[in-house]
Amino acid sequence: MPEGDTVHQAARRLHSALAGSVLTRSDLRVPKYATADLTGRSVLDVTPRGKHLLTRIEGGLTLHSHLRMDGSWKVYAPGERWSGGPAHQIRAILGTSEHTAVGYRLPVLELLRTRDEAKAVGHLGPDLLGPDWDPETALRNLLQDPARPLGEALLDQRNLAGIGNIYKSELCFLAAATPWLPIGELPAGTAERLVTAAKRLLEANRDRPARSTTGRRDPRLYVYGRAPRPCLRCGTPIRSANQGDGSRERHTYWCPRCQPGPTP
Repeated sequence: MPEGDTVHQAARRLHSALAGSVLTRSDLRVPKYATADLTGRSVLDVTPRGKHLLTRIEGGLTLHSHLRMDGSWKVYAPGERWSGGPAHQIRAILGTSEHTAVGYRLPVLELLRTRDEAKAVGHLGPDLLGPDWDPETALRNLLQDPARPLGEALLDQRNLAGIGNIYKSELCFLAAATPWLPIGELPAGTAERLVTAAKRLLEANRDRPARSTTGRRDPRLYVYGRAPRPCLRCGTPIRSANQGDGSRERHTYWCPRCQPGPTP
């Protein structure tokens, strides 16, 4: 699943391509909106909210999309060959005289009244890359269930918005705790530092073409995707197991020496 920094970059590309221009092509390939026609309307802006994308359109409309695991938006110039996947995977096309944005494999695509955006994103916690960022609220949200495993709490977008599976694993490493440690058992001050680190990492990677949490070009990540290679700090082989956010399982990575605490 894309992380908040990836979604932010996608929003910036879409905003640069579409905002301020009139739509000359509109094709929403979802049965509920198959007859919706947005041509002739101007795109006002494209705004990220956590892992959600809000494309606001003249007339009080918002096209809400979510990439989840496999979705993507690609932007093409006139005459450029579309290369984001086969035609049957296209879920949305928004075109202007200068650019065409094509949404592939979008699991969530809905047309809302802009005034009703809260129905789609109102449940989200403070956005790590958004103007609503509030570290005190994010910390309070994380700690409201002290028995919840740290990794699950970080992935829950209702606590703070923008952390995906990569940052979950990396932040647990930086906190020196396994993702299965109850968040209430973190040493004093660790949760506060974790929130600060999450903000710092997403901001640092917001404009990078390739994500790095180590500050290096290689390896870019401390633990994610590195099992069974040695830990960068202690040399112990990195381990992996499944852990979800309470709704689905995802691969999680940790160092059994640098990150004490319960494991599967």
